[in-house]
Amino acid sequence: MGEAVELRAGEHTVRLSNPNKVYFPERGFTKADIARYFLAVAPGITRALYDRPTTLQRFPDGIEGESFFQKRAPRNHPDWLRTATISFPSGRHADEICPTGVDAVIWAVNLGCLTFHPWPVRSDRLDHPDELRIDLDPQPGTGFADAVPVAHELRAFLDELGMRGWPKTSGGRGLHVFVPIEPRWTFTEVRRAAITIGRELERRMPGKVTTAWWKEERGERIFVDYNQTARDRTVASAYSVRPLPNAPVSAPLRWEEVSQVSPADFDLATMPERFAEHGDVHADMAEARYSLEGLLERAERDERDHGLGDLPYPPDHPKAPGEPKRVQPSRARRED
Repeated sequence: MGEAVELRAGEHTVRLSNPNKVYFPERGFTKADIARYFLAVAPGITRALYDRPTTLQRFPDGIEGESFFQKRAPRNHPDWLRTATISFPSGRHADEICPTGVDAVIWAVNLGCLTFHPWPVRSDRLDHPDELRIDLDPQPGTGFADAVPVAHELRAFLDELGMRGWPKTSGGRGLHVFVPIEPRWTFTEVRRAAITIGRELERRMPGKVTTAWWKEERGERIFVDYNQTARDRTVASAYSVRPLPNAPVSAPLRWEEVSQVSPADFDLATMPERFAEHGDVHADMAEARYSLEGLLERAERDERDHGLGDLPYPPDHPKAPGEPKRVQPSRARRED
């Protein structure tokens, strides 16, 4: 698999073992190719991960081997790698890495990491997200093309609120829209804002959008996955590589591109060329911070005027006040 090599990455030199190990058999991409890819998009991946507790999705033997999510920083991590102690819904804690440069990214690539899952917080405000992440998830029978008009309707709604979102491909079939927010709200409040957005999209696009948590109720619609804003829930970062045969990556987009592209347009080979030509098209996201007050006021009106309260949390979260039963609807009917 070749002798180890040393790569200069940002402020440090990082050792890359087995650089010729093939990670994507269909296209022949190796560990070294993945490292070179992240070096080519270094300013973008650094911006996306900067100082955020980050879970590593590792594939030590490539995408056809076993994989796992690593939340805790390895004990033998280098001294220069920043970490932060995060708390899970269970009450447990862990030290997660908080990348501050491409050196941390290449260090993780050496461990077989392809996809980075950063929390929507920074290390100095771990309980207060600074990003509202809207996950438009196509359900069976729908695809990326069905998520596109939903994204544009979301953009129109955000405009009405005086907010702006930055869209990107998920690297799979979906679309993500990130809204930078002031870091003064809790995870619970940010999740409530995401639910409010989902419900507004349901009203504007009946039969096309759903916030139904139970899969049996979603149908062939775009699911606004509000629980991706719950504590300890993350989405793949911009520029992350996804574990699919064609080696796609999560691509930041300009709004005018959303209707013109396909997720397959962006992969390990094409993204460096795009980055060299256009740079990080989401670089200006760091300049904005929006308030959630308008969305939270709408959430209060939804509950007061329409009886629309909370929605189910993921199963590993403790029961929340006002949360409906976590019982699959068909099962509940049988029990009744």
